[in-house]
Amino acid sequence: MKTKVVEIHPEFPELQQITNCAKIIRDGGLVVFPTETVYGIAADFSNPVAMKRLREVKKRSEDKPFSILISQKGLITNYSSLKNPALFKLIDACWPGPLTVVVPSSEDEEKTVGVRMPDHMIALRLVQESHCTIVAPSANFEGNPPPRTCEEALRDMDGLVDLAIDGGRAMMGQGSSVVDLTQEHPKMLREGVVSLDEVNKISGRKNVLFVCTGNSCRSVMAEYLLRHALGDRDDVLIQSAGTSVFIQSAASAETINVLREEGIDATMHTSQPVSSILLKKADLIFVMTKGHRQQVLERVPTVEKRVYMLREFANMPPNFEGDIDIPDPIGSSHAAYKECKNVIKDAIQKIVSLV
Repeated sequence: MKTKVVEIHPEFPELQQITNCAKIIRDGGLVVFPTETVYGIAADFSNPVAMKRLREVKKRSEDKPFSILISQKGLITNYSSLKNPALFKLIDACWPGPLTVVVPSSEDEEKTVGVRMPDHMIALRLVQESHCTIVAPSANFEGNPPPRTCEEALRDMDGLVDLAIDGGRAMMGQGSSVVDLTQEHPKMLREGVVSLDEVNKISGRKNVLFVCTGNSCRSVMAEYLLRHALGDRDDVLIQSAGTSVFIQSAASAETINVLREEGIDATMHTSQPVSSILLKKADLIFVMTKGHRQQVLERVPTVEKRVYMLREFANMPPNFEGDIDIPDPIGSSHAAYKECKNVIKDAIQKIVSLV
């Protein structure tokens, strides 16, 4: 019997259609669906019957694993406890997108699991609505070209799967790159859209993160001052974030003014909240106050050895016993902003040598 085909708009998928397809997966069925790379077959990883059937359809042995799809970057921690910053540098730069990372499994660290977050609205919604762990090999027999359209997928899969979603042509037409992160350095297992050079550049780049409260004053000064000090270096990624950012906003007017006095333009800055991914991928984290440090460690305790008080790097009198917090100048005079900037600039001059 021929496989039923449903057409779904690739950019504006109708929720009820996705929900119906997801129910088939949740009930143990197999569904062909599009991603930005190629068409795949979705199955519930936790369902032994579905997995047995998938292996039979793909003619794949028990010892050859399937990769898992997730719908949010942070969900990687559900499948692996790997703490290597290289992992989080890669997924932050490449997800959603055509990169599969092979990491130690959280269930058994002697085993590995491949994980990817696709950059396709149908795929993401299908993973979300299935409410189970989705595996998704390409929808073709081994040795045949990976399918770029639903029609190409059904040349091999017609009658072998329960449903096929026609979401148009896959944008890229080739499989994701597969990178092994279980060793000290990333190893390319399959080169696809993302090249080995790009993987090495992203994973090897030093990440520096400055943290304050609103990401509109102190951390902005630090970020832009360090960028200015490092010039054209592209081996360092410098970012800033706030512990209490709920709505994106620009840098404060006085922050822009005191940076302009240094020949620095911060008018395009947009605030962002501190996230677990930002913290986990950072090699160096500089905070403005002890309170910020506590908030960072409450969120991600494992970064403790990478968190520093920024003022510790500024010149201070011998035997200084005062407060090493850098106070928030928000709402204060231009002179207060300038004093804050000078303390931060002093610290940045020492930090340059660390990166």
